[in-house]
Amino acid sequence: MKIVQINTTVNTGSTGRITEEIGEKIIEAGYDSYIAYGIKRENPSKSKLIKIGGIADRYMHAGLTRIFDLHGFGSKRSTEKLIEKLRKIDPDVIGLHNLHGYYINIELLFNYLKEVQKPVIWTLFDCWAFTGHCTYFDSIGCEKWIEGCFSCPKKTRYPASYGLDNSKMNYKRKKELFTGLNNLTIVTHSNWLAELVKRSFLKKYPVELIRSGIDLNKFSIKKDIPGLLKGMDKKIVLGVASTWSERKGLNDFINLSRRLGENYQIVLIGLSERRKKLLPGNIIALSRTESVEELASYYSAADVFVNPTTADNFPTTNLEALACGTPVITYDTGGSPEAISKHTGVVVQKGDINRLHTAILSFTKIDKTIISKECRLRAEMLFNKQDRYEEYLDLMLTVDQ
Repeated sequence: MKIVQINTTVNTGSTGRITEEIGEKIIEAGYDSYIAYGIKRENPSKSKLIKIGGIADRYMHAGLTRIFDLHGFGSKRSTEKLIEKLRKIDPDVIGLHNLHGYYINIELLFNYLKEVQKPVIWTLFDCWAFTGHCTYFDSIGCEKWIEGCFSCPKKTRYPASYGLDNSKMNYKRKKELFTGLNNLTIVTHSNWLAELVKRSFLKKYPVELIRSGIDLNKFSIKKDIPGLLKGMDKKIVLGVASTWSERKGLNDFINLSRRLGENYQIVLIGLSERRKKLLPGNIIALSRTESVEELASYYSAADVFVNPTTADNFPTTNLEALACGTPVITYDTGGSPEAISKHTGVVVQKGDINRLHTAILSFTKIDKTIISKECRLRAEMLFNKQDRYEEYLDLMLTVDQ
């Protein structure tokens, strides 16, 4: 059995790690795993890799998006080459993951999928598949996506267009492309996204809820304290993101840094050099790390993990924090609250800085050793990657019958 997965990245970031680890489960079961990806990373992979396009292709695709709002309709030659390779491989099942990111042409890809009619499992990480432009619309309460997008209020947000608004035509083309498969199963990591899919033009397809899984051996309670935090007699408030932006709550952390007293230290991981320079001096700003061991040590050392995201599906960072024994405070955004229980964190109304501040003060007064056990237990029960990816594999075997 041959299974091909397609994703923006491989073995890096949340979607890249999920794709890689599903591939590992496929190989473990004795099947052939291929991963086609758009962005080159140095992390090794156990699957057979297929690189899609190059840097010049991505820049051209980005330019097409910026001017004509045609994200997903560039990268024609790169996608043609991918399809040639797929024809040679002749996979039994095709797994789609994140298809936006300036690397693949969805029209060519789905025309190929319609032609071969292989079983397809599409894991959605956001709402881009059923909108005319944006990845998330809940932050502004937009519901145009239900009947048909037009005059997009998020046109200049990722994937940003500073020229035309093509959301109406994008919506129409996506609907036509994505609803032409005979054997398509949608997978979501959150109930929140599953319910949105059932209201979208993809509603005729079955939706399976499979939670994200993480490596509980790598993400575990560490005793080694990171060098920067050794000897620090303060409560550690941690924030982690692969890419920091306004929607990830960076401004809220800046606001919190003015409110939390000298007994607290905010530590943010995943910042670019440019963003580091914009932060106040009382925030420890660290670059993104590919070292899971280092990341786990920061999660473990923190007294609380804060995730003030304003647009998200089911953040993996919440799961990683829980696995390292650290409670999570998050906004009531998307499926983010679904990761925690009343014993392992608290949900705050989106944008309520006062409540966010109060929640941090409350949780850091509790004996962390007690909370840590609850957090770790929840991660072991619900978010063990071995269990979750076994569900993926079972689904792949089922749809191929």
